Amino acid sequence: MEVEKAKKTYQKPTIVRLQGQLFDKHGSSGNFPLREKIDGVSVTELVQKYGSPLFIFSEATIRKTYKQTKEAFTSRYPDVQFAWSYKTNYLKAICAIYHQEGAIAEVVSHFEYQKARALGIAGEQIIFNGPYKGMEALRQAAAEKAMIHLDNFDEIADLEKVADELGHTVCVALRLNMDTGIQPHWSRFGFNLDNGSALAAVKRINSNNKLKIVGLHSHIGTFMLDPNAYNIQTQKMSRFLVEIEENFGCNIEYIDIGGGFPSKNRLKGIYQPPEVVIPAIDDFAEAIVSGLLQNLGPDRRPKLYIESGRHLIDESGYLITSVVGQKSMPDGCRSYVVDAGVNLLFTHTWYDLVVESGIPTKGLPEPAILNGPLCMNIDIIRDSIMLPRLQKGTPLVISPVGAYNVTQWMQFIQYRPAILLAGENGTVDIIREAEDLTDIERREKLPDRLAL
Repeated sequence: MEVEKAKKTYQKPTIVRLQGQLFDKHGSSGNFPLREKIDGVSVTELVQKYGSPLFIFSEATIRKTYKQTKEAFTSRYPDVQFAWSYKTNYLKAICAIYHQEGAIAEVVSHFEYQKARALGIAGEQIIFNGPYKGMEALRQAAAEKAMIHLDNFDEIADLEKVADELGHTVCVALRLNMDTGIQPHWSRFGFNLDNGSALAAVKRINSNNKLKIVGLHSHIGTFMLDPNAYNIQTQKMSRFLVEIEENFGCNIEYIDIGGGFPSKNRLKGIYQPPEVVIPAIDDFAEAIVSGLLQNLGPDRRPKLYIESGRHLIDESGYLITSVVGQKSMPDGCRSYVVDAGVNLLFTHTWYDLVVESGIPTKGLPEPAILNGPLCMNIDIIRDSIMLPRLQKGTPLVISPVGAYNVTQWMQFIQYRPAILLAGENGTVDIIREAEDLTDIERREKLPDRLAL
């Protein structure tokens, strides 16, 4: 009698497309991108010296992108001022670079206002936006002649009280919202231009001499892909400017069109490369300026403020992380655990971030998942990615991560890492030290009765 053979465990087959190109000297098929250096600095050496995970920003990229974006607007309009969006990245060193380049500050809270002032920015060089500005914040901003952009009628009343306290008229701008053909319509912030709310605000302010309207502001969305929406925006804003100047005697000194320009990040659900999907900054500048000029006379040129954030900073930021473990999932997909998770990458929710190896890798890519170190099931940086077989300790470079990640990151389960700035002269500076327990517990208090 034949002995029955042991049954083999079934494994789900994995289909991997064969690649036609030749392998390089490292045995790689060339499909998994490699980034061994950032601005000439070795990724491996950075990890050895500063640890992993690690954020690093490229000063050269920041300055280059700013200059290119500014040129797109100043070549089309005679009076343009950029205001750096603090909420996008308010690290002191990052803000200082933009201020060196000529940008003023745009803030959306008293906290950000105080950061700008502590950095040496005068009140007159601060645009104060946001849906909530407490009385203390309004008093400071009004006394220091900041550009206060009003969001609602209660804020008008609050600032009128501040004007009474100061004993003089306070100059303000109105924040507007409007239909520009984009969905969802950003109607939460400011006074609606289409239903008469904005005009009612003008009438309210014009009923006394406590406040004086000198500016109009609108921010129509984020990661905008349609330049024509800005053309509609500036046409409506310029028509409103003419209307209130003619009917209420206002003298509008500036128009602030906000920001919202996209970076070269890849939005989830969009499978064309960013180079195809993302319009050039010149397209946005052309749409904005042409819409603005359409309703203004030949000699009427109010100052144009731009509050770009993501577009200016995103491509300059990288997160270096390292593989700390791997396993085969029940469906045959390989899971890699790295030491940086969604606590550091807030923007992973919207983007399929680029993942590159910091060292040469060997082998054909295979389906994989990239997990973070957090003890929670949602800690997934990439839920579907083709990776070659990676060894423990392999450094990975994730980008672009310059916008919002270091302002919206969380201190959760893990310490937050150091942040570096790669200088144009080849230097590397620590611009935020890695956290330790003293940072987390500094403001905690343990009652004596609970002492162990």
